[in-house]
Amino acid sequence: MSTAQDKKKVIELLNQGRAAELTAIMQYMAQHYELDDADYGKLAKIMKTIGIQEMNHAEQLAERILYLGGTPTSEPDGKVTKGQDIAAMLKRDIGLETGAVEMYNASAMGCAKAGDHTSKQLFQDLLQDEEEHLGQFQNIQDHVAKLGDAYLATLVGDQGGEA
Repeated sequence: MSTAQDKKKVIELLNQGRAAELTAIMQYMAQHYELDDADYGKLAKIMKTIGIQEMNHAEQLAERILYLGGTPTSEPDGKVTKGQDIAAMLKRDIGLETGAVEMYNASAMGCAKAGDHTSKQLFQDLLQDEEEHLGQFQNIQDHVAKLGDAYLATLVGDQGGEA
């Protein structure tokens, strides 16, 4: 990295990503519990799996922040929304993932500009996962919109507690 200011900017970008990941973790795990309780175990498993992937992202960001001499944030950047129907959950999740995709694209460019190609690569790796999550949520949303209760019935049963 060129300067101490560049390093500070990269740490800020990493912490912004971490804060977003913490929000996603809490949101997806809350949905996992709600869906499992409502007997949508198959969808609950998807939420749990994605939540765990977001935990890994948060950890990777924290490790990079620490390596650069920063302090990883432990504050999420948003609040958890509970008690939604499945369509509203998916809309919220698509919003979170769309925001992450946009943020990580911008953050990768910011890291490149600062001369930190390792952090740039981290954001690009995370971006790939977030794009996959976005696609999963959009696919489920499309099925719910087209097939309604018939599709939701395919998500019933199966315990969501096992990933």
